[in-house]
Amino acid sequence: MTEEDYTWFLILVQIPAQPSRHRVAVWRELRRTGAVPVSPGTWALPALPAFETALERARELAKRGSGTLTVIDAAPRDEAGAELLRTAFSEAREEEWKEFIADCGKFDAEIAREVAKSNFTFGELEEEEQSLDRLRRWYRELKSRDVLRLPQADVAQDHLSRCVSVLDDYAQQVYETVLP
Repeated sequence: MTEEDYTWFLILVQIPAQPSRHRVAVWRELRRTGAVPVSPGTWALPALPAFETALERARELAKRGSGTLTVIDAAPRDEAGAELLRTAFSEAREEEWKEFIADCGKFDAEIAREVAKSNFTFGELEEEEQSLDRLRRWYRELKSRDVLRLPQADVAQDHLSRCVSVLDDYAQQVYETVLP
């Protein structure tokens, strides 16, 4: 299926304004899923089975807040409508990939600082391994909702691979220092 073939879920959210924590919880779940806001109270997401479970979680959160979450299957009537939805979804994914790539750069810089300080300890290595695990989990999350298969995903994969390599080199230095 190409991106031009997508139908979309239009997600209509109605939740009382107070307490706001319920609306915020639904918005967070929708964002985590990959949905993008297209107007107040209306979100869009490609109509794919991969998103069904997350939509059910968002629906449950809305119910807890005495609200509703209605999902409508929609197909744009013209190319302008299709482009509006594709662009909103693509821009959100591009922004996520950009943030991920920046965090990979921060990881790389952190390792460089530890090497410059000759901080070769198992404690620091464990901390950096946890940071890399977080990056891996985040990458999998982003990849799962990047159904348009944007080129930034390949760039992000390269950055993540670099992080793995940098950590491997650092680990080797730690082992050589601690266990000579």
